[in-house]
Amino acid sequence: MNILVTGGAGFIGSAFVRYWVANHPDDSVVVYDAMTYAATMESIASVSNDISFIKGDIGDIVAATAALRDHKIDIVVNFAAESHNSLAVLDPTRFFSTNVLGTQTMLEAARHVGVGRFHHVSTCEVYGDLDLDAEVAFTEESPYRPRTPYNASKAGGDHAVRAYSETYGLPISITNCANNYGPYQFPEKVLPLFTTRALNNESLPVYQSSENRREWLHCDDHCRAIEAVLDRGREGETYHVGSGVEASVTQIADLVLATLDKPQSLKVTVPDRPGHDRRYVLDCSKIRRELGWEPQVGFDEGVAETIRWYADNRDWWEPLLGRAPVVESAWGQPSA
Repeated sequence: MNILVTGGAGFIGSAFVRYWVANHPDDSVVVYDAMTYAATMESIASVSNDISFIKGDIGDIVAATAALRDHKIDIVVNFAAESHNSLAVLDPTRFFSTNVLGTQTMLEAARHVGVGRFHHVSTCEVYGDLDLDAEVAFTEESPYRPRTPYNASKAGGDHAVRAYSETYGLPISITNCANNYGPYQFPEKVLPLFTTRALNNESLPVYQSSENRREWLHCDDHCRAIEAVLDRGREGETYHVGSGVEASVTQIADLVLATLDKPQSLKVTVPDRPGHDRRYVLDCSKIRRELGWEPQVGFDEGVAETIRWYADNRDWWEPLLGRAPVVESAWGQPSA
């Protein structure tokens, strides 16, 4: 089988590429990535001899169509996205351009070439947020109520995928996932941000709404879920992928400090970013029931291993620090 992975040099995309190469050695894997600030070839260096790489934008119809046709692609797995909520507040246009128009362009290329499956990777955040004490979880039937430019752009991409299925008969599937963590995550997201700053004895910027919670999923479990959907999932369906394990930003900060034996004094409260969501949690009974998928990485074990990975791999993340376009501690400060 020939599989093309968009965004394959990013965090979750590279995890999927490494996983697929290890578990499907007879398949041909093509990484298609625009190499924006959060992507790095170092994340797929360990499998560089086992894949093909194309530097390309999902918004470029000519390049996308050529990649699919030239490599006789059977399956597209679309990870490519702008994904940092904070950056979306500052530069929403790039998010709608990539996450909506880019996704639609890739769908158009897939339609013209006639791929066998277009799998789209989405997020829990398209549903909006939940009260901290809510007893419900988002299901695959929950209405979309995005609250931020990032959430809205991902929702728009999801709608485009479904439209291409209903209108053109393009074979699709969608997974909406919880917050992912693991190695090779760009140090702008909360766990690697806190870890790399603590390793450098720098402050950890904890949002004022410090009890806001997220559901946490190891990237390897996410890869296994997508594999299950591609192997056994029903065409046209959406599947939620989560762990059921929630943790607040304060808990994440405390785990980092305890694992690295750093003082609590490194925590510094900063203003919330605009539109800061309170809580997300997914009902994942469908993928468990229909496909037999279960998360395998325990939260405490997975987080501790991830923190240790950053401690042991400074050569991966230190060169990336200057790329981060957002200073999380700057919210609420007057403009220059």
